[in-house]
Amino acid sequence: MLILLLLLIAACSSYGFDEKSYDYSMVLACSRYQAASFADLPGFTRGGYQRDHALITPENRVWASFPGWSQTLTAHLIAKAVPGGANFVMYLADLKPNASSALPAPGVERLVFVLDGALNISTPQPGGKRELHPDEFVYYPHDAPHSLTTSSGAGILVFERHYAIKGGKPTFQVGKVSQLPVLPVPGEVFVLRKLLPQTADFDFNIHIMDFRPGEYLNVKEVHYNQHGLLLLQGQGVYRLADRWYPVQAGDAIWMAPFVLQWYAALGTIDSRYILYKDTIVDPLFL
Repeated sequence: MLILLLLLIAACSSYGFDEKSYDYSMVLACSRYQAASFADLPGFTRGGYQRDHALITPENRVWASFPGWSQTLTAHLIAKAVPGGANFVMYLADLKPNASSALPAPGVERLVFVLDGALNISTPQPGGKRELHPDEFVYYPHDAPHSLTTSSGAGILVFERHYAIKGGKPTFQVGKVSQLPVLPVPGEVFVLRKLLPQTADFDFNIHIMDFRPGEYLNVKEVHYNQHGLLLLQGQGVYRLADRWYPVQAGDAIWMAPFVLQWYAALGTIDSRYILYKDTIVDPLFL
């Protein structure tokens, strides 16, 4: 009976989501900075850094110009800035009208997820161009020439890392989350999609994970893979090591190898988060 119940729950979770209901506007909205009243709590924040994890909330973001990007402000949320830090970077970019990006450093791959506005991207075909909107993404392999530009502005989330598979040949990818297949998650109730192919040519993947209020991870995970997470919609509680954090849309989390991690969705609307995970690579060489 327990197995049957879990199967029924998984089936309902997999097919019950309305993709049109997701709204990423609170990730970059100015009102998110005022979600709590700080007038009588000077210095208060939910954010902070620990040896094996960090929570970066909107009031922690530091926006600045970034070399090579024009008409753009970036807020770096995760980076290898301390010994034992992340092996990737994750940052928000607020592109104003007529903005353009720089290329990553040599050997660095890049995935871009659109949160707001319209982003113009180049594609591998000669003269190829495409406009991306919220819920759409693009992946450029290491050393692939490309451009990101805007006409009216866009808000994007960017993941970058040094490509780590010797002789691997990852390919250009572009798509929309709602058009990707729902993948099986035995023993769990959340809805899972992956933005990149699950082949040996890709050394990381990006997961989109959806939870209804009251749903939670069954496995209390401890593993060698690193994570970078941005809560796109909803709210809940994230456990990291022996700490419990209330989280909401716009919060970012870094999880180091082997930190205990667990999430429960709360509130009245569905939760969705985007999650970086290094994959395929032998942990001996991470």
